[in-house]
Amino acid sequence: MFEASFLLNLPCLVGATSVDISWLIEKVSLATWETIYMVAISTALAYVMGLPLGVILVITDKGHILENAMVNQILGFIVNVFRSIPFIIFLILVIPLTKLLVGGFIGTVASMVPLTLAAVPFVARLVETSLKEIEWGLIEAALSMGANTWQIITKVLLPETSPSLILGVAITTINLVSYSAMAGIVGGGGLGTLAYYYGYQRYQTLVLLVTVVILVVMVQGVQLLGDTLAARVIKQRR
Repeated sequence: MFEASFLLNLPCLVGATSVDISWLIEKVSLATWETIYMVAISTALAYVMGLPLGVILVITDKGHILENAMVNQILGFIVNVFRSIPFIIFLILVIPLTKLLVGGFIGTVASMVPLTLAAVPFVARLVETSLKEIEWGLIEAALSMGANTWQIITKVLLPETSPSLILGVAITTINLVSYSAMAGIVGGGGLGTLAYYYGYQRYQTLVLLVTVVILVVMVQGVQLLGDTLAARVIKQRR
């Protein structure tokens, strides 16, 4: 057993217990992998559903290529309803669906269901915002050359907004990192579970501090990667 001696010297860390370093490394490594795994899969699935939804919200808007007020308003209302629900409440609400899909509601795989569903409306709005930045003149030019709806989406809308979409992926991933930590409170796995059950409930402050540091590093890394990729895309266009 190795004492985390600096904890004993800090009066503010009342109740902190000693932690075996080898145990800590093992637990933190596993929890970090679980967090990366569930966030990566959830982000990918959220974009599979959220990207088309965002595109539909744009092209059915007033004055766009497939204007349809009813479809736009219904989808917009649904997106706003889901976005208004705090994640911790949403996590509880979708327990029956989670059980139906994966056979339980505790663990890393089960956490992907609420994480994905909570991210879909967020992704849809990010995509919508990005696509609305395109000047109508570009779309009009494509229409004048005989481009159909699919060609406008794949050749104009998505390529022109690719840097913004990349940054959107980074923002979504960062949000899901924080959501995954909240899911850990109800046994969702990952760093959130480790921090709550060991760092908080068992007063192992070192565990809590390490998980916070890792989460900060993960967020910084994701944002840096997103900024780098977006800048690279912009540079290639010049």
